[in-house]
Formats: sequence, structure tokens, C-alpha cells
Amino acid sequence: MGTAQAGQTDTEQVVFPPPPSFSEQAGVCSMQQYQQMWDDAADDPEGFWGRLAKEELYWFHPFDKVLEWNEPYAKWFTEGKTNVSYNCLDVHLDSWRKNKAALIWEGEPGDTRTLTYAQLHREVCKFSNVLKALGVEQGDVVSIYMPMVPELAIALLACARIGAIHSVVFGGFSSEAIAERNNDASAKILLTADTGWRRGSQLPLKETVDKALEKSPTVEKCIVYRRTGSEVNMVAGRDLWWHDLMESASPDCPAEPLESETPLFILYTSGSTGKPKGIKHTTAGYNLYAKMTSRWVFDLKDTDVYWCTADIGWITGHSYIVYGPLSNGVTAVMYEGAPNWPDESRFWDIVDRHQVTIFYTAPTAIRAFIKWGDQHVEKHDLSSLRLLGTVGEPINPAAWMWYHEKIGKRRCPIVDTWWQTETGGIMMSPLPGATPTKPGSCTRPLPGIIPQIVDEKGNELGTGQQGILVITKPWPGMLRGIWGDDDRYKQQYWSTIAHNYLAGDNAMCDADGYYWIYGRLDDVLNVAGHRLSTTEVESALVSHPSVAEAAVVGRPDDVKGEAVAAFVTLSSGDANEDLRKQLKQHVRQQIGAHAQPDDVRFAALLPKTRSGKIMRRLLRDIAAGKETIGDTTTLEDYSVLASLRSDEE
Repeated sequence: MGTAQAGQTDTEQVVFPPPPSFSEQAGVCSMQQYQQMWDDAADDPEGFWGRLAKEELYWFHPFDKVLEWNEPYAKWFTEGKTNVSYNCLDVHLDSWRKNKAALIWEGEPGDTRTLTYAQLHREVCKFSNVLKALGVEQGDVVSIYMPMVPELAIALLACARIGAIHSVVFGGFSSEAIAERNNDASAKILLTADTGWRRGSQLPLKETVDKALEKSPTVEKCIVYRRTGSEVNMVAGRDLWWHDLMESASPDCPAEPLESETPLFILYTSGSTGKPKGIKHTTAGYNLYAKMTSRWVFDLKDTDVYWCTADIGWITGHSYIVYGPLSNGVTAVMYEGAPNWPDESRFWDIVDRHQVTIFYTAPTAIRAFIKWGDQHVEKHDLSSLRLLGTVGEPINPAAWMWYHEKIGKRRCPIVDTWWQTETGGIMMSPLPGATPTKPGSCTRPLPGIIPQIVDEKGNELGTGQQGILVITKPWPGMLRGIWGDDDRYKQQYWSTIAHNYLAGDNAMCDADGYYWIYGRLDDVLNVAGHRLSTTEVESALVSHPSVAEAAVVGRPDDVKGEAVAAFVTLSSGDANEDLRKQLKQHVRQQIGAHAQPDDVRFAALLPKTRSGKIMRRLLRDIAAGKETIGDTTTLEDYSVLASLRSDEE
């Protein structure tokens, strides 16, 4: 996930203290209070988290031990029994929140729905019974490929209610990617919709799923939500309409008391090997961490209308649209479509009409807003906003300042959050009533999080030295493994720096104890906040019959942060514009639209060392339009560089 790059420009030297009016009403209102919380958690982590777990979660059966740590495996709140769906819904039904808006939903065409906590509870219970009637039991995996509609949140909470494990696949992935995830998780049921809206067009979700199901032998049933009413193929005996099943379902479904370490969900993320990793999160620890980080970072109040613009297909949507906000009884906004439909002011129109108070979005979106022009912002009243946030990737200081001035009108604190799919929730962020902010820094770690910057041997580095970011102690929201692959979990996260969780990011800690994140250490790109494996894109390119070899690197992009640049050697065919388009489309079909290369360059050879290793550093320079710098003495053939530079799009 993201925070900013440091270049220590003049802007980054500026420090913005929290507005006094914000601090006066904040849950954490001073650096002294933050420091006390952080010290308490560092000195006695089990006491700190155990106290919060007792106060903040409902327990059907109390836990007997806060943490069992058998490196690298953690068990939090052992012997305790709880239920995440209960903690998001049922706990609010005996209070005035019963009739409070839980979700305010807006579809791209402008249709809206509001679900109170009582109404959401009813829908979740009904869908829980639908799943049970189809034979879904505790531990079964439900694969979900849906648009951003309330039924997506309902599906997550229904799975959590009965102990089924959800695996959400982002609605932009291809049929190949869906099938791969279905098979890795042995999914039993798949949930989708006829189509979904995106920039005024209908996305063919069911059609994509039909192709995936040809290669998904474990999936027994496919439940289809009618979003647009488009005609779709329904396979008799396999495909069922959501509305038909819900019509006869009972609204009474008590939440199952689940062991604290019962798996809650799998979420696939890119790794450097190219094979997606199924990150596994469990029940109690994740629930507590999502709840507390939501409250601390967003300073949640009962009066807030909170909008995280992420898709539920990513971890941000899991933790900060569904589980975190609903556990806190907040009103969350959910939007289906694109930020520029029907025009570039759509987000500000939503903020204005729904009186949004907290706005959490990605730097890619902020850079797009800047590019589109201030006139789209200025036509709307944004005075309801009191807090802004960023997530997913680095935010450059210039974008931070625009966000501060144009959206926050210099009065809203900005929480720049760093975290990952694996961490379950935010790890480093300003607390808006306490922490002075520096544009481009995620500032300090949250209570219970103890980071370190180390060298390759694990030695701690000093102030201002760039190195490897690790987390030194377990925390409740941490991943519990990679689905079906314990060896890969140990190897990837715990073997590089002994006894430490490897975040995979390059970072620095400054003299004020503020952290700056500089990007990935491995071959993983961050394209518009989506982690993308270079190996995965290379494999897709090489699967095309005309391609002999491919190398993929990132290049700087003003809007997306990083763009995908592909260098290709052909085995057959002519290097022409038609083939270039074909290869882009081929990657799109193999992985999804977000992985489509921005550039494809052809070369007779790729730059390699004499031992045959591709010199990616040189390719990155070429992709970025830089003159090649640094040592090229190991390059096998200098003429390769000239030929690559000559193939400009």
C-alpha cells in the first residue's frame, strides 16, 4: 500500500500541525497521548491488545490467551469465540444505531440506495441462509466477482456470519485470473452479476465468469445478481438468480460462534514469482485491528459520513469500506463507477450531495483530478469535509499540497497511510488530531507496530539511511499465511531478515522518527495502487505465439505513479503497430485491463550480462527516457541499447 517518496524538497521540509479545532474534538488529541499509547503497546503488547479485544469485540466465549507466537505463525485470542458479522451488525441493533444508515450506495447511472444497520442485518441473514441452503459450510470458499453494489458487502458479511471463507476477485480481472484463483482456493460457489457499469458501458461480468467456470472444476453453483437486466446465459442446474434465492430465504440466521483463528478471507496479491499469493486473514485479530485502526486514523465520530473510494476487490475495501467502518457503527458511502462519469466532477458531486465528512482515496485519483483541472472541484461545496486520506501508493509532495489546498481548503488534516494486503490494516499514519504532517511521509507507526530500517544483514541503520523496512513484532491484523503454501509464506516474509516480517519496501526514518517509503525491493510494480508482478506480465507476453522473450519494467507516470513498459523479442512475425496492439490486448485478456502495458518495444535482443541475466536497470532507464547511467561493463552487446532506444512509440 502506499505513502510518499521522499526527495527532501523544500515542500517536504514544511510541517503542518493539526488544526487546533480538530485536535480539541479528536479521540487522540496530542502527541503526548499518541506516545503514551505507543509506549503502552510496545511495553506490554499482550496487555494492550487483550484489553482492547475485551472492550471492543463481542465474545460468545472469552479468550484465554492473547498471543501464541510460534515464529512465523501467530494465534491471537486463543480459545475465544466471536463472529465478525456479529461485531459489524448485531452489536448495533440494541442501540439507536439500529436505524442509522450503514451504507449509502450510489450507482454510476445515478441510482441510490441506503441501508440502515437493521436493513443490512436482515439482508445479510437472508443471504447467509441462501448459502447454507446450497450446502455452504464453515471452511468452504466462496469466490466473488461482482460490481461495487451493496450485495457485494452483503456477501462478505454473510460468509463471515456462517464461517465460510470469501475470496473476492477484483472485477477487472480476466477469466484466466478468476479460474486460477478459483482453483487455488478450491472455491465451491461463485457470486457474480449480469453486468456492471463503468464509464457508461456495461462490463460483461457473467460472460467473463462463464469462461472462467469452464476451467474451475470445484465450483458447483454460480449465483447471479441482476444489476442491469442485461440478457446473460444461465446454465441450468449451475446458475441461479440472486433475487429468486432471496425471495424465499428466512431473515433469521444467528451468527455462528467461531474460533478466533477461523479463516475469514483469502485475498490474492501479486508476488515476485508471478504466481498470485492467496493472503489468508482470520477472524478476531483482523476484526480488532480493522476496527481500531479505522477509529484511530480516521478519528471516527457517530456523525461522520465516511467515504473510502477503493474497490472492495482490494484489501482497502475489505478493511476500510466493510469491516472497519461497520464495526465502529459509522455511515459508509459506496460508489459503483468511475470518477469521471458522466464528467470529471462526479466525486465532488457525491461529496456535496451526501455531505461526506471523511474522504479516503488514492494518489492516482488525486493526480488525475489535478490533470482534469480545478474547475471541476470549484463548482461543488466541499465544506462538509473534515479529514482527507491517501492510500495505495506513493503520493508526491506537489499532489499532497494540491489535495491540502484545493480539497481540504487548508483546514482538513491529511492522513497518508502505509500498509499492505498482508498487514490487514494501516501500519503507519498520522493520527489527525495529534501528529504534525510532512508532505510525503506516512509519519509514525501506529500503537503496537514496531518497524525498523535494516541493511541486508539485518543490522539496524541510522537516521536518514535508506534500507529495508521490517516489522519486528507480531500484530493482530497480520496475515496468517499464504493459502496452501506454508513454505512460500516462510520464505517470502520471514527468511530474508531473521525473526522479522519483511515488508518488501525500501524506506528511511528521519531525525523526527518519521518514515519515508521509496517503493518495492522486489520485481513488483505499483500501477495506480495495484500491485503487479513483472513476472506475471512477462509470462502473459511470452504465451503469445510471436514472442520469444519479454522483460517488463516500470517507468514513471504522472497519473498512475508507475506505468508498465514491456520489451519484447519476437520468434516470428513483423515488429509492427498491429502486433504491438495485439500484445497489449493479449496481456489484457490473460490478466486484466490494469496489467495492459502502456509501452511495448521490440528488440532483436534484450540487454544481458555475459552470464545471461537481463539488465533491468538499463531497461528502466530506457523506458523512463533517461540516458543510461551507471556501470555497463557487464553488458554483452552495446548495440542492443541503441536498437532499444530507436524503437520509440
